Amino acid sequence: MPTVYDKQRRGNQGAYDRYLRGMDSSMRQKVALTAAHLLCEGKVADMGMGSGSGSFALAALYPDLEVVGVDVDPQMVERARQRHQLPNLRFVQGDIAQPCFEAGSIEAIIDSSVLHHVSSFNGYDRQAVARCLAVQVEQLCEGGVLVVRDFVDPGPQTVWLDVRCDDGRDDDCDDPSSCSTAELLERFAREFRSLLEPDKRGVAFRRVEAQPACPLPEGFARYELRHSHAVEFVLRKDYRESWSVEIQEEYTFGTQAELEALFARLGLRVLASTPIRNPWILRNRLRDQIALWTTAGAPIDLPATNYVIVGQKVDANEGVRLTEVADAQVAGYLELSHWRNIETGRVYDLARRPGLTVDVVPWFRKHGAVHLLARRSYPRPVLVSRSAGSRAIDGAGVASYVTEPLIAVQQDKPLGQTAEELLSTFPDISADAIIAFEPGTRYYPSPGGIQEQVRSVFVQIEPVNVQEQLAPASGFSTSGLLRAIEARQLLRAAQVGGLPDARLELNTYELCQRLGVDPGEWIGETISLSDAVPEPALEASSLRQLAGRPHRRLFRRAEPADASGFLELRCATFAEHDAQGRELCRADRELVQPATRSLNTVAVAALCRIAGQLCIAVQDHDLPASQCFDGNSEILVAPAWRIPREVSGIDATRAWVRNRLEQEHGLSCRQSFELGGRYFPSAGLTPEVVYPLAVEVASMGRGAKALTWISLADAVAERERLLDGHLRIVVWRAAHALGLLRQDR
Repeated sequence: MPTVYDKQRRGNQGAYDRYLRGMDSSMRQKVALTAAHLLCEGKVADMGMGSGSGSFALAALYPDLEVVGVDVDPQMVERARQRHQLPNLRFVQGDIAQPCFEAGSIEAIIDSSVLHHVSSFNGYDRQAVARCLAVQVEQLCEGGVLVVRDFVDPGPQTVWLDVRCDDGRDDDCDDPSSCSTAELLERFAREFRSLLEPDKRGVAFRRVEAQPACPLPEGFARYELRHSHAVEFVLRKDYRESWSVEIQEEYTFGTQAELEALFARLGLRVLASTPIRNPWILRNRLRDQIALWTTAGAPIDLPATNYVIVGQKVDANEGVRLTEVADAQVAGYLELSHWRNIETGRVYDLARRPGLTVDVVPWFRKHGAVHLLARRSYPRPVLVSRSAGSRAIDGAGVASYVTEPLIAVQQDKPLGQTAEELLSTFPDISADAIIAFEPGTRYYPSPGGIQEQVRSVFVQIEPVNVQEQLAPASGFSTSGLLRAIEARQLLRAAQVGGLPDARLELNTYELCQRLGVDPGEWIGETISLSDAVPEPALEASSLRQLAGRPHRRLFRRAEPADASGFLELRCATFAEHDAQGRELCRADRELVQPATRSLNTVAVAALCRIAGQLCIAVQDHDLPASQCFDGNSEILVAPAWRIPREVSGIDATRAWVRNRLEQEHGLSCRQSFELGGRYFPSAGLTPEVVYPLAVEVASMGRGAKALTWISLADAVAERERLLDGHLRIVVWRAAHALGLLRQDR
């Protein structure tokens, strides 16, 4: 029986192959963003699975998962059955907006680039998506996850869009493949949502002239139109061979805020909500080919190429959303001290909390892969703290329920005993299941302003599949679940912003390196460094050489009256709400945040080739956090800055960082790269969020703060000497991206 989706069929075999090639190029990203939120066993439904390659990848990765690919098109289903065969994989025909499985029978549902079909082929009814997701949530078991990867509506504001007018014919031609991009835009403006009656199709637009404050490059035309319509065109402008099908679809069926609110109403706790910018698409299809501006002439970042939101179904008595509702009285749990550098006179503010944090990392091998146990969906209300004038650089929403290591606060008992007593609270981890303990890593998560040292212990255990509710300890309706995550998928998720806990990532890298486990393919932005040698010629030092430098003790306690005013302690009341919006409970949390700057930090991996070696720049710095723990103030750090509140957006941030590299360190850069997704260095203490960036250095002048170059391979091998958490992150990620962590399989 024909369905409302019949019009999207793509015709002959060649058309299907072209479509599948386009989909398959994004499968690695799809798997990375979804698999980190899946359990190691149970049933997973890949809705609208297309080629089936994503379903196949999940089934191959997790042999204990039963993966079911669902598609409304019988031709797609049959092709997937023929191409992809595994014992734990099957494909079925079904309408994803209708019940395909029994209620409460699915551990995870994935909707990858399919929900915009639901709205488009149902009269462009955005409520059709809400109805579809409600049906899917019914099929989820409690604790199951819904993963949506699609497009997002940027909003109704009017913008200017610059497109090329010299890359094809500029007359009213019938062939989309040969017209200019400007002509294609005007065609889009007439034909968009072509399933409607002719008089209801298209969008409003007008061609505008260049402004003195916002010049128009030669070969470009400028149009004024709604932001959402500009994004609709930009995302499809290169799909010219399938234009007649693409023009039927409306990609953007909701704003990010609308989707987050919808998830909450459906009883889903948001675990991730982030725009995704595919580096290849940005570099090859958008950058230097289009530009977006406000109508006042201010630049707008290139649009996200995808959006991912992950929700976890919870019990009706549990919360789905945390909000800050009031200021509260500071109770003195946190302490703010002040330290003066005796050489420069500069005063540093330093925040601390009592106790020593220990990450307890149980791990096991199963089916040849390493899995780590972590606590999932732990409430971190500090992350939703309001900070005037601070906005996320990348547009990501705040997911205040996070996946992080098991944490113990060491008091008067030894480390091994502290860890073992924590594990004894889990019925599935008996004393007999513990194979061995090994000390893990040690570092300062954010030493510029936090007096905190994180240590970890690795605990090898017998394989276990567990989804256990953790004992109440958070002050909210949940303290999360204990669950296993495959190590390589965890790292891949971190590379694309799907799992932003820095401690879990650092422990995973460390464990993989010790075990000789290949961390898998890097799926973040490709970093390609030229063979050019920076000017003037540089020399690399070794970490062992640097460790032999004389110790320094440059800090003395300063009085509160001498505080720099950079950091402030505050206390806020946070409320937890259920799916109906009812308030379940309130709790006060103290936190530290910058008083005058944004919550955003950028940490930089400055890279180049020296004598054939891949090298990274480090700053031999002095910080009071180092002196508090080790007695000496010297510490190697990555170049890093808190970003001013007035700097907004990715492109503006990169320009600001390039300027700081030039001014402070004398570095001139050839190109820059996103070095994986953003991360939280200490989610229980501060809402600070860090954006790692890699830059290729072209030359180095006489900067006010000299940098030292070390081999990137040496940095990995001697990583115990790297105590700055930001430096550890950028070293691990840069080494991964450049292929230095590969292991013989």
